[in-house]
Amino acid sequence: MQKAKTRIAILTALIGFSPFLAANPTKAEQQDIENQSVPSEPPNLVPETKHRHTANIIRSSLAQQHLKKTYINNQVSAALLDELIDMLDGNKSYFYAADIMSFEKYRYKLDDSLANGNVNEVYDIHYLFMKRWLERYDFALAQLELPFSFEKDESYFYDRSESEWFDTEKQMNAHWRKRVKNDVLNLKLAGNDIEKIKSLLKKRYNFAKRRIVQTNNQDVFNIYMNALLTTVEPHTSYLSPRSAENFDIDMSLKLQGIGAVLQSDDVYTKVVNLIPKGPADKSKEIQADDKIIAVGQGDNGDLVDIVGWRLDDVVALIRGEKGSTVRLEIIPKTAGADARSKVITIVREEIKLEEEAAKSEIIEIERNGLKLQVGVITLPKFYIDFEAYHRGDKNYRSTTRDMRKILEEYKEKDVDGVVVDLRNNGGGSLIEATQSTGLFIAEGPIVQDKNLLGEVQIHKDYDSSIVWDGPLMVVVNSLSASASEIFAAAIQDYGRGLIVGSQTFGKGTVQSVMNLNRWMPNPTANLGHLKYTVSKFYRVTGDSTQHKGVIPDITFPDIFDRNEVGESSAKNALPWDQIKPVSHKVYKDITPYLDDLGRLHKNRTNKNVDYQYFLDEIEHYRKLGERKSISLNEKQRKLERDKLSDEKLARVNQRRKDKGQKALESLEDIKEEDEIDVIKDESVELLSDFITLKSGAKYVITGNKQQTFPVEN
Repeated sequence: MQKAKTRIAILTALIGFSPFLAANPTKAEQQDIENQSVPSEPPNLVPETKHRHTANIIRSSLAQQHLKKTYINNQVSAALLDELIDMLDGNKSYFYAADIMSFEKYRYKLDDSLANGNVNEVYDIHYLFMKRWLERYDFALAQLELPFSFEKDESYFYDRSESEWFDTEKQMNAHWRKRVKNDVLNLKLAGNDIEKIKSLLKKRYNFAKRRIVQTNNQDVFNIYMNALLTTVEPHTSYLSPRSAENFDIDMSLKLQGIGAVLQSDDVYTKVVNLIPKGPADKSKEIQADDKIIAVGQGDNGDLVDIVGWRLDDVVALIRGEKGSTVRLEIIPKTAGADARSKVITIVREEIKLEEEAAKSEIIEIERNGLKLQVGVITLPKFYIDFEAYHRGDKNYRSTTRDMRKILEEYKEKDVDGVVVDLRNNGGGSLIEATQSTGLFIAEGPIVQDKNLLGEVQIHKDYDSSIVWDGPLMVVVNSLSASASEIFAAAIQDYGRGLIVGSQTFGKGTVQSVMNLNRWMPNPTANLGHLKYTVSKFYRVTGDSTQHKGVIPDITFPDIFDRNEVGESSAKNALPWDQIKPVSHKVYKDITPYLDDLGRLHKNRTNKNVDYQYFLDEIEHYRKLGERKSISLNEKQRKLERDKLSDEKLARVNQRRKDKGQKALESLEDIKEEDEIDVIKDESVELLSDFITLKSGAKYVITGNKQQTFPVEN
C-alpha cells in the first residue's frame, strides 16, 4: 500500500453496516447541503475535559504497558511536532514556511504540556491549518471565475512531499492555480463542457470548505493522539469513541456493504484495502489506492460528487442494505496520475465469515509423460467463528477445520502435492495459525512471543498426528502478514515445504486493545480505546519476524514496492532481534533442491508469455508511480493518455500474438477470463518440479530445452 503523506486525519472506515451513521441523504437533502453557506472563518475549538484525562491515561500507558516503554520527553516532543505537521499537510500545500517556523516554539514543550494534561497548543496549530485551508479553497473558487487556456506548456507538480515549504503567497497561488487548472482539464478530457465543469468544481470546493469547518473538538484530539502514537510505533493508535464502534463492527465479521477500507486525505477518498472475497474484491474492478470521486444509488441514481467530503459522509453514501446496488466513479491508481475515471457497479452483501474461508481447487500438470495433481488452497485470512464455538456449535467454522477437510479430500483423490496460497493474507487468529501449521507437522513449537517483562511464551501444536505429509508449498507476498508469517516461517523452519513468492510484510508484533473507560470512576465516560503493542513474535529459530518477515526460498516478482509496503517502510517500527531458539524437528533439508528449482523456474518463466507480460506490467506501474508532475497542455495531455492506452494495448496484443490469439481492437475488449494468475500457475509448476526431483528424476537444461530423465536411487 502506498504510504499516505497527504492526510488531514488518520481516519479509516470499514464500509459496512454502521448504525451510528446517518441514513443516505435524499436528492433533496443533498441539494440543501449544497446550498448551505460556508463560514469564512474556522471554528474556535478547545479541548474538552475528557481529552485531558484521555491524554494522561495514554501517556501513562505508553510508559507502563507498551512493549517499548516510552516516556514522553523532548525527543518525542520534537518528533510529535513533525508528525503532526505531516499528518495535516504532508504535501506542503497549505502551510507557509513562516507558519512552520512559528510552530518551532512548541518543539520541546509538547511533552511538558502533556505531563500537565494540557493539549491546547495543538488546537492552536490546527486552527491555523483550518484558516489556511479556507484561504486556499477561496482562492480556488476565485480561479473558477477566470478563463482557462490549455495551450501553454506548463506542468502541475502534484507530489510536493519532498519539496520545500512555500515562502510567499505568490508561490502558493501559483501552485494552486495549476491545481485548479488540472482539475478543470481532467473534467474537460472526460467530456464535460466548461459550464458544467465550473459548476461541479464550485460544489466540490465548497464541500471542502464545509468539511473543514465541520471539524470538531474530538477530530483535533484524534489527530493529536495518533500523531503522538505514530512517533512511538506504527501499530499503536488511538480509537476515538466512534472509531472504537467501527472497530467492534470490524471484529464482528458480519458487515453489510461493499467490503472496503477507505481513508481520506485533504481532497480524495482512497481505497486502503479490500476485504478478501467481499463484493468489491470479487468485482475485480477496484483495488487499493484507487480514488472514489462520486457515488450513485441503484442502477440509475445520480452520481453525487464526493471529492472534498468528510469520510464519514462518504461512508453514509456507500453503505446500504444487503442486495442493494451502489455505483462508484473511480480513478484507478494503476492507470497513473492522468487516469480516465470509470463507473463500476457493486451489489452490497453481508460479508460473512465463510466468504473469507479457505478455497480449494485441483490443477493437473504433466511431467515426463505422467500426470500430476496439485491441490491449491487459497487462504485469505486465519479465521475462527468464536461466537459459534463458544455456544457449542459442533459445526463452527475455522481455518484448521476447513483445511483439514480439504486435505482429507486431497488424500482421497490421490493428490500429489499441496500449495497453500497466503498472498494478501493479513493474518488473523494466532490459535488458528498454530493449529493449521499442526496439520503438516507432528506436535511441536510453532512460534514464540516475548512481552515487556522479558517473559517468553511458546505456542505449540499438541496434536501428534499429521494430516498431510506429502510435498508442500506456501506462496506469500509483501501483504502476507502476522499470522501468515507465523505459518510460513514454521513450515520453512521445520523443512516441511518450499516457501515461494516475495518477502512478507514483516509484522512481528502483538497488539492489545484497552478500553480507556476502565480508568475512569464514571462508568458512562466515553474516552475511546487504545490499541498498543504488548509483545513480539519470534520463530522457533529465535529470529524475529519483525521487519524482515519471511524470506522465500525462491523469489517471485511483486507488484507492490517494498519501499512503500511492509513494516520496514513504516516510521518508528520496532527493530529486528533474536531470542534463544527452541528445539524442533527438521523433516527435510530442502537446500540441495534450490539450485535446480531456481534454474527450472528461470528457464520456464523466460519462455512464459503471460509471466513476461506480468513483469512488463510491474515495470510499467513502477515507472508511473515515480512521476510527480503532469502536463497542463491539453494537446500534450491527450497525447500522453493515448500513448499510455496504446502502450497497454500493444502489450496485451503482443501477449495474445505470442499465444496465437486474435488481437483486440481496444482495452474495453479485455474480458475477465483473459486475466491469468501467473504466480499461482508458476507455483504449481514449481511444486511439480519439486515432486519430480524428490522422486529421483534428474533435470537436464540445455539452451531453451528442458528434459526429465528418471535415475536410479
